[in-house]
Amino acid sequence: MPDTHSKTGQGNVIITKVDDLLNWARLSSIWPMGFGLACCAIEMMATNASHYDLDRIGVFPRPSPRQSDVMIVAGTVTFKMADRIRRLYEQMAEPRYVISMGSCSNCGGPYWEHGYHVVKGVDRIVPVDVYVPGCPPRPEALIGGILKLQEKIRGESMLGPKANPSQDRA
Repeated sequence: MPDTHSKTGQGNVIITKVDDLLNWARLSSIWPMGFGLACCAIEMMATNASHYDLDRIGVFPRPSPRQSDVMIVAGTVTFKMADRIRRLYEQMAEPRYVISMGSCSNCGGPYWEHGYHVVKGVDRIVPVDVYVPGCPPRPEALIGGILKLQEKIRGESMLGPKANPSQDRA
């Protein structure tokens, strides 16, 4: 008996753009590398705990920059750490993203005015894609930042050049 579904066009066929398929795969498997430097690191670790279940949105933390596509910089960035942040960022494969978590990472926080050793924002070292405000931001805020990054990835084109970071606020 002949297969009538293929002749009538009622088979299970999905038509989509290659960009949409690649972006769906990338945003559904975000592998962040945490770079915890101060109080925000505690909230970042709490976000990775089982209570928030980041696996459900495709987030699986990795310990190595070579396995990661997202760097989460959480806490006070000092000039001594700046070189290490840049080096780890450069070791990450393309496309790579940065989430700046907390006031200290975003703009130096309460320490930049009186501390000569504090960088006034990690965006002076590496390009930042999403800023998560707070001192320290709650885990829900970091999850909001991850969702904002997923929206950004959904709109990108893998076939063309990567657009400039939109520097979204979570």
